[in-house]
Amino acid sequence: MTLLESTKAKDSFSDTLNRTAYAKERIILTRHGKPLAALVPLEDLALLEELEDQADVEAARAALAEAEEKGTMSWEEFKASLGR
Repeated sequence: MTLLESTKAKDSFSDTLNRTAYAKERIILTRHGKPLAALVPLEDLALLEELEDQADVEAARAALAEAEEKGTMSWEEFKASLGR
């Protein structure tokens, strides 16, 4: 991945955007030498969102399995367990 100072990215925004959009380059924007944000091609973002969705589905399945195994409590029981 390419590191690019944010001020340089601002000064050449069109070129920086084209490098990401058309050359599929991943660019890490830095400020004072520290990574701040990243520009990634839309295809990379779509893949990341798909992976996040899959992780969410797996977490939901695990939570449902735990609820079936351990049972659940009502809202009133939960509030009482908090002392409310």
